[in-house]
Amino acid sequence: MPASVDPFAPANAMLRALRQREVSAVELLELHLRRIERYNPTLNAIVTPDYERARVAAQAADAARARGEDAPLLGLPLTIKDCIHVQGLPSTAGIPRYANNIAQADAPLTARVRAAGAVIMGKTNVPPYAGDWQSNNKLFGRTRNPWNLERSPGGSSGGSSAALAAGLTPLEFGSDIGGSIRIPSAFCGLFGHKPSETAVPRSGHFPGSPLPNVTASMSVQGPLARSAADLELAFDLIAGPEAGEDAAWSLNIPPARHTRLRDFRVAVLPPIPWLPVEQEILAAQARLVERLRGLGAKVEEAQPEDFGDLRAYYKVYLSILSTIMALGRSADGRRKQMEELRQKHDEFADASADALEAHTGEYVIWHTRREHYRAAYRAFFREWDILLAPANCVNAFPHDDRPFEQRTLQVASQTVSYGLQDTYPGVATLCGQPSTAFPVAQTHDGLPIGLQAIGPYLEDHTPLRFAALIEEEFGGFRAPLGYGEG
Repeated sequence: MPASVDPFAPANAMLRALRQREVSAVELLELHLRRIERYNPTLNAIVTPDYERARVAAQAADAARARGEDAPLLGLPLTIKDCIHVQGLPSTAGIPRYANNIAQADAPLTARVRAAGAVIMGKTNVPPYAGDWQSNNKLFGRTRNPWNLERSPGGSSGGSSAALAAGLTPLEFGSDIGGSIRIPSAFCGLFGHKPSETAVPRSGHFPGSPLPNVTASMSVQGPLARSAADLELAFDLIAGPEAGEDAAWSLNIPPARHTRLRDFRVAVLPPIPWLPVEQEILAAQARLVERLRGLGAKVEEAQPEDFGDLRAYYKVYLSILSTIMALGRSADGRRKQMEELRQKHDEFADASADALEAHTGEYVIWHTRREHYRAAYRAFFREWDILLAPANCVNAFPHDDRPFEQRTLQVASQTVSYGLQDTYPGVATLCGQPSTAFPVAQTHDGLPIGLQAIGPYLEDHTPLRFAALIEEEFGGFRAPLGYGEG
């Protein structure tokens, strides 16, 4: 293997090496397969291999390049989250009874990635029903964080983040409704982009449907990468209309509002009074704020009008989220979940429980309230370009095998409900705003710290470019120790 190929290089650098014939698609694939063989048994990130089909695809990519052909991802090996359909591979959502749930067709995202010339190596691990910030299930087992094997890599795209951070794949695609792209990115020191709600097709995801469903709001599919430029490349490839809509419309995402950090108007989300955040996250955010001010950017604490202390906002988010996440659950399963939630005697747990027994009309009412907040965001982003916030209230936490409703976190010397980890992600998710997670620092014990840049709806290039400029000015991904060989 040519020494010039760094397994931790950005995908764009690997693509340049492919185009300049410094490495072949077959060689690049075999490099990653050797690394998977060496490191994946410990990390358990890639759980559904597709290596033989990948070898055939890599050979085809080399043949195409020899004929003078090219494509945006031609010959690049990569992986895709378990939940996103890849034809011929199972989409299990980490549930044993769905071990043979073989996708009959590619998801639109997968089809676009494949059409761009990518070589799909396999699929990465998730928690059951993609419903946790760990990635551990009875079908495939536990995925570990390459920065610290005793810590979670995040979820639900935890296999995605672990594989990327350890150099097992140069690009990954996941999904996000409760921070499932942004939290794993923050936990593993990566970049991750939650697209605007309608910017990328959401069909072809399990749980979910192979077909579009306009009532399934908030959930999106998007990329994770080791550089912001890779996120932009991947986002531009997968963005576009849902199946059926492409007969009449195309997507034209505006360019980033600014190309220099000093021109950005950055609002910093005020602290949420009822949710503490780890001090090292707040300190890293404060340092970034001062650096931005030092460059001349306008930076002030601000948020959209009527967001208040986010209690009412968060309850609307939880109501819609709980309804969507309960789809497909048995009546007994829903009843058990409601009982567990009621036992917490907590206003947010009660909001989730109420949603599980609400009538269909209330789902419409919640969306009416959502539109109020969406209008507030539109007004807000006439004055601001970015809303800066933590990606989560904690950094990567130790693995926890207790039942979900019994888990807690220690945050800033306080005991916090484990379920509140979707609070900061929900600031963007409820209203469908684009949000880019990016690394900014490390904790005293060497864990990555990530923040998120929330942008105006359907202006995804603005938070993506902001993250890229942060990376250029202050640095970005750093490889974890112990993964340099192979």
